[in-house]
Amino acid sequence: MVPWEPVIGLEVHVQLATRTKLFCGCEVSSADAPNSRVCPVCLGLPGALPVLNARAVDLAILSALALGCTVHRRSVFARKNYFYPDLPKGYQITQHDRPLATGGVLEWMGAGGPRRVRIARLHLEEDAGKSRHEGPEGPEGRTAVDFNRSGAPLAEIVTEADLDGAAAAADFFERLRELLVAVGATQGSMEEGHLRCDANVSLRPAGSDVLGTPVEVKNLNSFRYLERALDHEIERQAAILDAGGRVEHETRSWDLETGRTLAMRSKEEAHDYRFFREPDLPPLDVTAERVAALRARLPELPEARRARLAASFGLPEAAARQISGDAAAAAYFEAVVSAGLAPRQAANWITGEIARLLKEARLTIDEAPVSPCALARLVRQVEAGTISHGMAKEVLERMWRTGDDPEAIVASEGLARIADEDHLGAIVRQAVNANPKAVAQYRGGKTLVFGFFVGQVMKATGGKADPAIVNRLLARELEKA
Repeated sequence: MVPWEPVIGLEVHVQLATRTKLFCGCEVSSADAPNSRVCPVCLGLPGALPVLNARAVDLAILSALALGCTVHRRSVFARKNYFYPDLPKGYQITQHDRPLATGGVLEWMGAGGPRRVRIARLHLEEDAGKSRHEGPEGPEGRTAVDFNRSGAPLAEIVTEADLDGAAAAADFFERLRELLVAVGATQGSMEEGHLRCDANVSLRPAGSDVLGTPVEVKNLNSFRYLERALDHEIERQAAILDAGGRVEHETRSWDLETGRTLAMRSKEEAHDYRFFREPDLPPLDVTAERVAALRARLPELPEARRARLAASFGLPEAAARQISGDAAAAAYFEAVVSAGLAPRQAANWITGEIARLLKEARLTIDEAPVSPCALARLVRQVEAGTISHGMAKEVLERMWRTGDDPEAIVASEGLARIADEDHLGAIVRQAVNANPKAVAQYRGGKTLVFGFFVGQVMKATGGKADPAIVNRLLARELEKA
C-alpha cells in the first residue's frame, strides 16, 4: 500500500462582535423570534442601499494584524450571485479579488512541536439567513427561513494548505478562535455558530509535492467535529486510492449521526458565481493612521502570553497553555502569585479546583466569587499545616458559596488539622484495639492493612488528623510485640 499524506487548508467564517449587521442597523441576535431583526436592506428589498459598518471593519483589521497580515489601503466589495432560499437578495456581498488583507501566519507550540500555518487572505462578507428543515425529506417536508442572521458581519480567513492531519487542523482552529477572542473580534461561541469552518482536503503519496484532488467538507462548527470529519474523509480517500480509484472533486457535508461525510455536489456542477463589483458600495479605503491606531490596541496575544508565563514562572507547557488562552485567567494567576503563592501551586489550583467550580457555575474567571488574594491565603494554610489539602478543597467550596474568608471558615467550623500527639495517640490505640484481626494480618506480613488503620483514624477525626503524625503513631503501635 502507498503511504498517503493528507494536505489540508481551511476556510474559517468568523462572526464579528458588532451590535449591528454589516450593512444595516438591525441588531445581530440569535435569541430573538425568527425574522424579528430584519429591515429592507438585509431582506434585499428594491431600492434599499447598504451602508458599511465601521466597527466590523475595525474588528476585521484587528484580526488581520493579530495574524500578521498586510492590510491593504484599498479593498473592493463584490456580488457573489447564486440562488438559495436563505439568500434574499439573490447574491451575497463579499470581497473577491481585492480582499482587505493577505499574507499572514499563525504560529504556536503544538503537542508535537512548533506549528506554522500561512494565512492566504482575510476578507469581509455578509452572512446568509438560516433554513430550518422540518418533517420528512421530500415533498411532505417543509423548510422555514429565518433572516435574522442575514447580513451579520463575517470575516472569512483562508489558510494555505499547510495542515498535515486532522488533529493539526483542529488544533489550528482552536488556536485561531483563541486569538480572535483575545483581540475582541468575536465572542467565539461555537454553539451559536460564531465560527464555522470549511475544510479542503486531498491526499498525495508521502514525500511528494504534487497535490491530489481536493474535496471540500462544509460547515463544521466545532473542533471535535472538524477532526472527526477529516479523519473520516482521509480514510475514505485513502481507501479509494488504494483500490486504484479516482477521488472525485466535490463538496461533502459531515453527518454527525453516521460519522461520515456525504456527497453534496460535484465541483463540476458548482455554481458560476458571476462575481462583479458591488455598485452600491465604494471601495473601502483604510488609512495608515487607522491601521496604526488599531495596531496600538492589540493586547498581548495568547501565544506570546504562553511563552512569557512558561519562561517567567517555570510553568509546565500544559498549565501555561490552559492559563494563557484567557487574558482574565492569566491576570488571575499573576495576582495569586503576587499574593505570595508559588507559581506552580497557583497554576494547579486555578486549572484544577477553580476551573471545576467555574465550569459547574457557568462563570468566567473574572466572575469568580473567590478573589486571588483569598485563594492564596487558603493555600498558605495548607503550607502551614493548619488544614490538609483535601480539607482545603472543602473550604474553597464554602468560600465559593458564601464569600467568607478562609480563616473564618476554618475557625468557625473547627476544621484546623489535629496535631496533638497525645490526642491522636489515644485515637490510634482505640483503632488498633478495636480491630485485632487486622492487627494480626499486619503483623503477619499483610502491610497493606496499614491503610485501613489510617482510614479509621481519619474517620474518627473527620479527616482533620495530621497524616504524618498518624502514620508515625500507627507504625509505632502496630510494631509493638
